[in-house]
Amino acid sequence: MSQSYDVPPGPRGNPLLMTMRFMRKRGPLIRDAHARYGDTFSVQILPGPRTIVVHADPADVKEIFAADPSQLHAGEGNAILRPVMGDHSLLLTDDAEHQRGRKLLMPAFTGPAMRSYRPLVEGLAKESVQGWHDGQRLVTLDAMNALTLEVILQVVFGVTDEERLEVLRPKVTRIVDIDAGILLSWIFPRLRKVPPWRGFFTNLREVDALLYAEIAERRAEHARDGLEGRDDVLSRLLRAGGGDDEEPLSDQELRDQLVTLLLAGHETTASALSWTLHELGRHPDLLTRATTAADQGDEVFLGACLKEAMRLHPIIDFVARSLQSDQVVAGRRLPRGTTVAPSIMLSHSREASFADAHLFRPDRFLDGEVSAGTWIPFGGGVRRCIGAAFSLMEGTVVLREVLQRFAVHTEQPTGPRLRNITNVPDDKAPVILRAR
Repeated sequence: MSQSYDVPPGPRGNPLLMTMRFMRKRGPLIRDAHARYGDTFSVQILPGPRTIVVHADPADVKEIFAADPSQLHAGEGNAILRPVMGDHSLLLTDDAEHQRGRKLLMPAFTGPAMRSYRPLVEGLAKESVQGWHDGQRLVTLDAMNALTLEVILQVVFGVTDEERLEVLRPKVTRIVDIDAGILLSWIFPRLRKVPPWRGFFTNLREVDALLYAEIAERRAEHARDGLEGRDDVLSRLLRAGGGDDEEPLSDQELRDQLVTLLLAGHETTASALSWTLHELGRHPDLLTRATTAADQGDEVFLGACLKEAMRLHPIIDFVARSLQSDQVVAGRRLPRGTTVAPSIMLSHSREASFADAHLFRPDRFLDGEVSAGTWIPFGGGVRRCIGAAFSLMEGTVVLREVLQRFAVHTEQPTGPRLRNITNVPDDKAPVILRAR
């Protein structure tokens, strides 16, 4: 007997063209579909084509985040990332494998761990800002990408040798700094054999070789002295597990988690910082409050500025969950294999959740206005991003270091541009620096 399903309507067309539009012009596609079909609609993209059901209503978002993770697989929903992040990435595993990986990674992202990382983040931020000067036109996206890359390489990977850094920087940057068209090779493997996709995967293999060499050297250090005095994320992960109840992470698992932290924590944080400086440079009154906060060590207000920029300018568009069986989601019966996708973009621009949603107003994060399930840049539920606290700590520290030394002035408004899987300022958000 055929099963009756209730897949919502949505834009339709040639699957390949729809896939290209979804990858390159996702913002306009989602906003247009929302205006026409309402809070729940579907799109179909390759391979398959597979059906993605987009959800914008906060009640539906909460339902999805609270659902049984064994029936709504986040790892499978992120499968497009597998060719780069690897089979063992925390973003791509589900069920017992995900639980094991998360358990082993969690000690590297606790409160005490955050406090141990902070001095190095502060030092890197100070070093970067000291190279700026009064009257400089600073391209914030480039500057923040360079800074957050140093944080990844030194605080996460634990690489501090300058010769190694010189080799890693351009190769790691090439993984992140890609056009959305490169993502097609993540869907269609045959493209990886021809330019420009072939070059991307050649570079990825070179980065892998460097990472495996670093892991091997660090393992030898661990066997010799237990990595005494090393507090970087890789060293913490090497010390994880190994007891009676838990196998330590293998070399491949370590590689996959490091690349995941790179892709999930590099340009995302850089873009958030770029948007924050862009908005502060457009609002002199808020800039004055932010500089005072930086001088006084008021990181609550600085954090609110960062969070509001992430709300107004979502870095990632949606969260994905793949149904492992027929399920009723938000009152609709959907077939196994459907991807349900809480929309970060639509959730953050919802007037019912955020009064004057089009305005940059950090105070909404200080006055209790933001309800649970409405601000979701890190996802939600048991799959909420493990690096959320690290990202917010890093962003707040960098803002403080910048604003203690400079005021910023934004030349003109800008909109988003989709680069790889993140939304960045279309003009890279340049600001004019004024020494304080």
